[in-house]
Amino acid sequence: MGAKPRISSQLKKKPPTPGDGCLFCDIAAHKIEAKIVFEDAISLAFLDYRPLFAGHCLLIPKTHYATLADLPEDLVGPLFLNAQHLTKAVEAAMEAEGSFVAMNNVVSQSVPHFHIHIVPRKKGDGLRGFFWPRQKLGDLEMIAVHESLTKKSKK
Repeated sequence: MGAKPRISSQLKKKPPTPGDGCLFCDIAAHKIEAKIVFEDAISLAFLDYRPLFAGHCLLIPKTHYATLADLPEDLVGPLFLNAQHLTKAVEAAMEAEGSFVAMNNVVSQSVPHFHIHIVPRKKGDGLRGFFWPRQKLGDLEMIAVHESLTKKSKK
């Protein structure tokens, strides 16, 4: 049996179409080696190969969806229950005081397959809140943003 492809070389490919050269689809199909820490019928979690801290995991749906908006409604609940389960496991195994749970949609998403980062945290670990500068919005801008989001979020 031949050597399995290295993850770093896979990241340089153009964004895949579902099931066509997607790094995370290949991990879910066990075609590429990963340090899998959890797996069930709908999802799989593995250690990030460039972790923020030891124990940093990525939870993915086994089926290819690029972003949270693409995830079918019937998968949202079960996947986030798995995120909750994995968060508890990561915190316990790493003796963490808490965790950082996050996802990117397109911007800063290095692999275009929906994934949830679960990162163990300890006070004084060097991470300071979010990784980007916060902004102070003026009153008029806050009102405009509020109105726009309220309008767009109606079902």
